[in-house]
Amino acid sequence: MRTALFRSMAALLAAGGAALLPAAAVAAPTPSPGATPVNRAGTSFLTATPITAGQPVRVDASIGDHLYWSFTATAGQVHEINATVAFPKVRSGASTWTVDVFDGLRRRQACTAGAQTPTVDAKASTVALGCTLREVRPWAEPWSADPLPGTYVIRLSVIDLPEPDLGAPIDVDLLVGTVADRGASADDGELAAPLVPNTKAGTVLNAVPPVDAEADDESDSLTDWLPDLGSRWVWTGIGGALAAVAGVFGFALTRRPRRR
Repeated sequence: MRTALFRSMAALLAAGGAALLPAAAVAAPTPSPGATPVNRAGTSFLTATPITAGQPVRVDASIGDHLYWSFTATAGQVHEINATVAFPKVRSGASTWTVDVFDGLRRRQACTAGAQTPTVDAKASTVALGCTLREVRPWAEPWSADPLPGTYVIRLSVIDLPEPDLGAPIDVDLLVGTVADRGASADDGELAAPLVPNTKAGTVLNAVPPVDAEADDESDSLTDWLPDLGSRWVWTGIGGALAAVAGVFGFALTRRPRRR
């Protein structure tokens, strides 16, 4: 009787533990079959190279470069980013690398797993970085930094290294994978539009309407000899007139009558 009871309790505990395991605990992402490799990277948020989940990236760069890529995420997805930096040449000291992810509002997103900021010694030939993002929500409060549908930007860079190592060549491999896709859930809300970085900041002013070129040339020829009238000329003229009046008035006060 006791043995059967213990077996039942063990089965219940095993089932409960399995239910508590995260749904995103799956194998690391792999390149999609037939995906076209990407061999370039942007140098800023505005020039980030667009990629898709499962599309492998391999670029040649230099230590000190800031490399940018962007990808699109929808509600219910969980993305994992894996990057490897290889050092073809020997370096003079240890270095610290980081992979950061920003949403469409350039808010830095937190990683739930992965070596986001690893440090590697001078003898190591490679360094591996990783970041598993939180599940993308269909909506969130304006004050929160929850991940929302839209465009995400990845930045790979080195944050600490010996100065002699700047400019040394490196090989970068990067892959973004969708490790879970639960779809849009009933979250009592939906984002009106995806968060997309504004790559065309500001507004373009309307151009001045064109004028008749011949009439403009004629007016220029007639007025070329005239000075440009401005506030300086106006106040200079007023000052000269006042000085003349003051001079005449002063002369009238000081003039003596002639003697006969």
